Amino acid sequence: MEKDAIIVLSGGMDSVTMLYDYKDRIALAVTFDYGSNHNKIEAEYAAMHCQRLGIKHLIIPLSFMWQYFKSSLLEGADAIPEGDYSEDNMKSTVVPFRNGIMLSIACGLAESYGLKEVLIANHFGDHDIYPDCRAEFINAMSQAMQNGTYDGVKIFAPYTNISKTDIARRGKALNLDYSETYSCYKGGKKHCGKCGTCRERKEALHDAGIVDTTEYED
Repeated sequence: MEKDAIIVLSGGMDSVTMLYDYKDRIALAVTFDYGSNHNKIEAEYAAMHCQRLGIKHLIIPLSFMWQYFKSSLLEGADAIPEGDYSEDNMKSTVVPFRNGIMLSIACGLAESYGLKEVLIANHFGDHDIYPDCRAEFINAMSQAMQNGTYDGVKIFAPYTNISKTDIARRGKALNLDYSETYSCYKGGKKHCGKCGTCRERKEALHDAGIVDTTEYED
């Protein structure tokens, strides 16, 4: 199979699963350093997995987002809410138009490298909280990218309408070790176990029948 895709790879559960799920199609992975609490640790895992698979990996700094955008995800661990992964609780973690910015850059990279598709691992569980994870946005962004490139670069987002548990089940079938991924929005050496993303991670692994070997603080 021709490798004709670039993946937006954070180093979290979802994008690492997609990396292995579609590794035969991926020629390039890009991780964006936009100053979030968990960026550094996630990026280390992203680099490790790309090295393991022999996939070229870029880390692109987006420091302007940390400097000028407003989000609790950019304001330190104490700003991250604890509790359920729900809109009311997690809305403060939205980084405005983050996926739009990242997909735009990935699109430019794709055309520069002669690639046809941009892979992103947004999923159904994100829809209520993050507007730029919803199918309507992804479809519109893909159309804009096709219209704005000579080669008609488009988005491939196969997880859009499935849950994080479904993604974990794919990872289980791929024999992934999810302790080699990072999710916590607080960004500590260990997962806090209390923030919305930690709780969502725990639930997905449990519901997928995976023994959770993640190191948690609690």
